[in-house]
Amino acid sequence: MEFEKIFTHVDSDGDLRLLQLTDTHLFANSAMGLLGVNTLASLEAVIAQIQQDDIPFDWVMATGDISQDHSARSYERFVETVSVLEKPILWLPGNHDWQPVMHQTLSQKGLSRAKQLVSDHWQLILLDTQVTEKPHGYLEPEQLDFLARSLSEYPQKHALILMHHQSCSIGCNWLDQHNLKNADAFHEVIAPHPQVKAVLFGHIHQNFEYQSAQLAYIASPSTCIQFLPLSKEFALDRQQPGYRYLKLRANGEIHSRVRRLAGQQFLPDAQSQGY
Repeated sequence: MEFEKIFTHVDSDGDLRLLQLTDTHLFANSAMGLLGVNTLASLEAVIAQIQQDDIPFDWVMATGDISQDHSARSYERFVETVSVLEKPILWLPGNHDWQPVMHQTLSQKGLSRAKQLVSDHWQLILLDTQVTEKPHGYLEPEQLDFLARSLSEYPQKHALILMHHQSCSIGCNWLDQHNLKNADAFHEVIAPHPQVKAVLFGHIHQNFEYQSAQLAYIASPSTCIQFLPLSKEFALDRQQPGYRYLKLRANGEIHSRVRRLAGQQFLPDAQSQGY
């Protein structure tokens, strides 16, 4: 597999600014929803909030589960909705995505297939953790090799690694069983590289921030339904959809915050037992 790379330059302050959008779960039919939430309407509301917030940013990072029904139209809807931000988009697959359709449609809509973004002070590495038709994640040897090569190629640059599945425990029993199954192999690859500052992921539909001795683990709310933090069994949260803003500083610091929609417009069906 060929891994494409993009080079980008930042403003004079040296900061690289990102937006993370994750777990949009779109359908071909714009009237369809997930557990009582119309996923296109909630994504459109999040995009409108981003425009209203008027925060300067350079790139959009879409960290998987873009589609719920595997349709080309769902991926087209994603690009059409997010493109109003007028910023380049990088993406990776989640467990709900269907990669043959995803790759073809997003490429046809003009999105880059690059999985490595190199800036003045940082590099971003996007990894594919999908296991076809399984909810858990796994990094194939070619992904681990790509990660090791990328980190060795730019040892002087701070690194942010993006993937869909979590490589650490988040304290939700039912979600942690669907984690990255070879997280130990992943951590073995990054251990010799102190320039790795954080892992950014989706999948868990909630805000999560944990700082270990070596690096930070960061996840963001879905743009549709939210899962209840620290729940043993499947449970939905009444918090609203949102996005994450990240500022990667030239000195290696990461400044980040989550922004959720106000009000209670997008509440899930409280009787839902899973999806």
